[in-house]
Amino acid sequence: MAALVWINGPFGGGKTMTAYELERRLPGSVVCDPEHVGFGLHRTMPRALRGDFQDLAAWRQGVREVLDLTLRGHDGTVIAPMTLVEPGYFAEIVGRLREDGHTVHHFSLLADRATVLGRLRERGLGRGLKHESFAVERLDHCLERLRAPEFAEHIRTDRLTVPQVADRIAASAGLSLLPNTDGRLRGRLRRTWTGLRHIRLG
Repeated sequence: MAALVWINGPFGGGKTMTAYELERRLPGSVVCDPEHVGFGLHRTMPRALRGDFQDLAAWRQGVREVLDLTLRGHDGTVIAPMTLVEPGYFAEIVGRLREDGHTVHHFSLLADRATVLGRLRERGLGRGLKHESFAVERLDHCLERLRAPEFAEHIRTDRLTVPQVADRIAASAGLSLLPNTDGRLRGRLRRTWTGLRHIRLG
C-alpha cells in the first residue's frame, strides 16, 4: 500500500505550498486535501450553522475513509495538507489509519509567530490580515498545540524555502524527489499560482 504524508501546521504555515511542491517532484504522488471534505459538508448546511467543520464527526470519519480508500487504491504517495491540533481528532484520523496498517509520516511545520503573520499578509493579496482573521485568531493556539511531542516530527521553517522544506520531509520519509530546477523567479511564480488556485473565498 502507499504511504501517507500528513503535513500539519498553523494556518498560513506553508502546508499547501509544500504539499504541491512534493507532488511536483514526486512522480505518482497525489494531494488529497481534507479541507475539501469540510467545504462539502458546509455547503449542505445553512450558513448560520456552519462552525468549525472539524467538530463534525462526519468530517473526521469522511477524511479517514477517503484517505483509507486512496491509500489502498493508489500506488503513489498520498499527501494531505491539513491543520489538525486537537489530540482526540488527531487520534481519530491519523491514529486510526495507523491502526489499520497504513504507513503515516506526520510533520508539523512550525515558525515564529511573526513569520507566520508575514506569510498570512502575503496571502492576503494586498488586503493585509483582514481576510485572514480566522487564521490569526487561531495562530497562538495552533503553535502551542503543535509543539507537543505527539505532533512530531517538527520542522522549523523560518529560514527554509518551500523546496527545502519538501526536501526535509522527503529525506525523513524515505522519498526520492526529482531535483528542484526552478530558479528564484520561476519558483516564486509557481508558488504564487499555487496560492491563487487555493484562495479560500469563504
